[in-house]
Amino acid sequence: MLKREFWQYFDYVLFGSVVILCIFGIVMIRSAVAGNAELQGAANSQVIFVVTGLIITLVVAAIDYHYWFSLWRWMYIFVILLLIFIYLVGDVAFGSRRWINVGPVNIQPSELAKIVMVIVLARYYANAADKPKDLRWLAKSLALTVVMVIPIVMQPNLSMTIVMFVLWLSMTWISGVPPKYLALMVGIGVVGVALFLLLISLGVKIPVIEEYQIRRVVNFLFPDPNARHGDTYNVEQALITIGSGGLFGQGYGHSTQVQLRYLKVRHTDFIFSAMASEFGFVGTALVMLLLLFVILRCIRVARRASDMFGALIAYGFATLLFFQTAVNIGVNLKVIPVTGLTLPFISYGGSSLLSLVLGLGLVESVAARHKSLNF
Repeated sequence: MLKREFWQYFDYVLFGSVVILCIFGIVMIRSAVAGNAELQGAANSQVIFVVTGLIITLVVAAIDYHYWFSLWRWMYIFVILLLIFIYLVGDVAFGSRRWINVGPVNIQPSELAKIVMVIVLARYYANAADKPKDLRWLAKSLALTVVMVIPIVMQPNLSMTIVMFVLWLSMTWISGVPPKYLALMVGIGVVGVALFLLLISLGVKIPVIEEYQIRRVVNFLFPDPNARHGDTYNVEQALITIGSGGLFGQGYGHSTQVQLRYLKVRHTDFIFSAMASEFGFVGTALVMLLLLFVILRCIRVARRASDMFGALIAYGFATLLFFQTAVNIGVNLKVIPVTGLTLPFISYGGSSLLSLVLGLGLVESVAARHKSLNF
């Protein structure tokens, strides 16, 4: 494709929306870590992550996404080996071995695994589009997912495991799975969750599930009304922080909960609460609407894609954005148990942002190789 045609069909609205979210994220991180000597460099690091990430987006967008169709096997093997490599050199933090330390940067391979999984499943379903959608078709896609998930489970990383299966379920559904198999998948999922909840309520030790993960679920299902510290502290402070914002917020850099550091991990998992405290319901709603717009824009790209492979890439990335956003907000509002999923493009983190800009670049590549979008 000629360079002029590429820039003609590039989705500037989608890219611009993400840039706004990233800049807002830097602004929020700077406020969240203000006065904290240990985190004083977080905002500057995020600036580097964002600039580097946006360059990566443009580079990936410039590459024809069909190129990845033939390289899926090598990417798949590389990520699995990288996940296994964690057990040899990975750093343990918060009870899990998820990070590889490379100088001043911590790399989380499972973040890259999300995007590779989207490509692998998109390639599989596009390649098998004309084949019978039977149990064998379904089992092969599940096997591809499970092999990737096993080293993630062993870290342990329960939240990323759930993300992988959500991607598999959603992309299988989009690919036209027969209703009877869809019902079977949902039924197995419901039974699995029910069995998991039953076992932890009975105090049964579950392999590869750490004690702190079980406590998170137990504290969510059976909260102690008198508890004000310990495992429930963060979520209780998050609710107080959100409530303190009211309609229009306390103002940027003036949240008492944030500046007095009652709210923990306020620049990552609980940045939504910090945002609600400083900008209130109105400001938070505007940011959430912009995130929703980005998700819908990705779906629009998917619907206008020139082939099934491109459509599934865009649909898969939209699913990832929606699920990660919904879970992060749900944790902050205490409607689901605590997880480690960040708020897309806003929370601090190089690995998380890298996975998102890679996905964005793929979606832009799909958009740029079709006809222009109507605004």
